[in-house]
Amino acid sequence: MDPTVVLVLCLSCLLLFSLWKQSHGRGNLPPGPTPLPVLGNLLQIDFKDVSKSLTKLSKVYGPVFTVYLGMKPTVVMYGYEAVKEALVDLGEEFSGRKDLAVNQKVNKGLGVIFSNGKTWKDTRRFSLMTLRNFGMGKRSIEERVQEEARCLMEELRKTNASPCDPTFILGAAPCNVICSVIFQSRFEYRDADFLKLMEKFNENFRLANSRSAQEKDNPQSEFTIDNLLVTVIDLFIAGTETTSTTLRYGLLLLLKYPEVTAKVQEEIERVIGRHRSPCMQDRSRMPYTDAVIHEIQRFIDLIPNNVPRTTTGDVKFRNYLIPKGTPILPSLTSMLKDDKEFPNPEEFDPGHFLDKSGNFKKSDYFLPFSTGKRACVGEALARMELFLFLTTILQNFTLKPHVDVKDLDTTPLVSGLGRVPRSYKLSFIPV
Repeated sequence: MDPTVVLVLCLSCLLLFSLWKQSHGRGNLPPGPTPLPVLGNLLQIDFKDVSKSLTKLSKVYGPVFTVYLGMKPTVVMYGYEAVKEALVDLGEEFSGRKDLAVNQKVNKGLGVIFSNGKTWKDTRRFSLMTLRNFGMGKRSIEERVQEEARCLMEELRKTNASPCDPTFILGAAPCNVICSVIFQSRFEYRDADFLKLMEKFNENFRLANSRSAQEKDNPQSEFTIDNLLVTVIDLFIAGTETTSTTLRYGLLLLLKYPEVTAKVQEEIERVIGRHRSPCMQDRSRMPYTDAVIHEIQRFIDLIPNNVPRTTTGDVKFRNYLIPKGTPILPSLTSMLKDDKEFPNPEEFDPGHFLDKSGNFKKSDYFLPFSTGKRACVGEALARMELFLFLTTILQNFTLKPHVDVKDLDTTPLVSGLGRVPRSYKLSFIPV
């Protein structure tokens, strides 16, 4: 081999090893599998199901451990105690968001999901305030969701009890709720503009807001038109996709377990009847239905590894020193599938949220929306939508599968960030 080539290869290896050593040697990180230079622990992670790999590693290295996804370390928090200690007790220190190049290009570091520092704090506060004002204060959020539930029923009736894939309809309903909050009006499901909006969230809308009138001359303000537009996009994406996926997965589970569906419908008949719309006050008198909705969210484990965070400074955590900017993965699976809190966690069982008397039983481990300072801004809205949409559907329709129940596959399709149900069709039979 040419001596020059050998020299270049040797220098490259030394450089890579030096960079790896520098990254690997920072701070006093938690234990973990020994990383390879450059590759780190990539060969030990199944990227088709990262959560499963992290579960296996936690059994070896405990509730706090380090994995190298390439040359950079990521600290995993596994289990309720570790996640709570990090995200709640040390919420500020673990409130950063990883600065991905794609987010800088698309979102420019703006919005509420992937922003950091003052931008994130001001935008999150503003988003919460807006949602709490019930869509500029004209109507309550619950009324908007109830209106959309009635429109959803009309769309389902138009299927004429024929087999249909519910993906579009169940995506349109929560999207329209966000439209109602932001634009002060909903859209017909087949409206051309609405279809275009659902297809491409970052086009064909503008946001006028009185707060940005207040802030336009303030050079330090985070309330720029660009930031407000990105925040709107964030609300559409987070408020539409997660809720619609949960609804779609929920209907699949109700098809799979008709005995559960029958109990929910009996409770709906007894508490609500057929002649008025469900409301949030009904939930406290419907423990079984409430338990079923919680179990749907627990079972599907929608975002198993949370949205990755970073440390905002050097953090002393237990006996470790985690450097500033270190990516953090707080495992939601580790709580939702904890076998001590939820016996037989891989089984769909509403009894996980019921006591011996049939009353609803809360669990501190139920954190599908995450927790701490980066918890989902729209958690209250999502909970409301899930209850009102599902109870309204089951109040008005019988669900009919189009394959034998035993052939319905409820195992998820796992993507990089979340889990989605497999495609299926059903008929909505009016009752």
